[in-house]
Formats: sequence, structure tokens, C-alpha cells
Amino acid sequence: MSNQETSLILLKPDTVTKGRCGEVLKRFEEQGFKIRGVKLMKLSDELLAEHYSHLADKPFFPTIVGFMQSSPVVALALSGENAISRVRDLLGPTDSTKAEKGTIRGDLGEDMMINCAHASDSPESAAAELKRFFRDDEVLDY
Repeated sequence: MSNQETSLILLKPDTVTKGRCGEVLKRFEEQGFKIRGVKLMKLSDELLAEHYSHLADKPFFPTIVGFMQSSPVVALALSGENAISRVRDLLGPTDSTKAEKGTIRGDLGEDMMINCAHASDSPESAAAELKRFFRDDEVLDY
């Protein structure tokens, strides 16, 4: 039985400013993921407050906002079989210092925040995050 899912991925400022978007996207495509939406965008205070609402009361929240606004990010809607868990496996753990070589974060990330990409962690968060970053007509089937 097929379990097609679509996940939100944000290529973070470190990936954008270091010119690594193509490399990260190539790794996803090589694993059979299909791009259904992509856009370069600057993140507003409001969008970040909503996206990181679970961290808004933490002392490091302003640092996250500053980092995520330090350059545009690339928002991706990627689809595939069990996409949510497979994307997260490909990325490796959130803390890049604990990520194995061969994972995206293990090869390209630096630490807990400068870690190449955000990815949805469940079907429920993927649905909410995709709506947050894409209009319905920006996630396409083909």
C-alpha cells in the first residue's frame, strides 16, 4: 500500500548563502522525491512567530529569528513514499554535530541551528506548515 506524503522543507540561510541549495535538492531528487512547490522567500516576524511558536518563550528565540531572517530561505514541498520520515533520515539529527557523515546535516551542517534545513516532523505538522508557506495553487501535481 502506498503512503505518499508531502513534506515542507526550508533550506535555511546557511544553505542559501553558501550556495548549497542545488546540492541539497539533488540529494532529495536522487532519493526519488518529487518537487511539488519551490520558492525563495524572506520570512516575516509574524511567519516565524507562528512557525516557531513552540520556542517563542525560550531565551534563544530572538537568535533563531535573527538567523532565519539573515537571508532568504528556499521553501520546498517535496512528495514521495513515506516522505516525512525519509526526508528526516536523509537530513540526520537536528544537531549537526551529532549527525553521521553521509547525511545532509552531517556533511554540511555546523550545529543545532546552522543545520541546513528544517523538515516537517509528522503528517499533521506537514499539513500545517505547507499551508503556512504555500498557497494551495503553489503546490502542484504533475
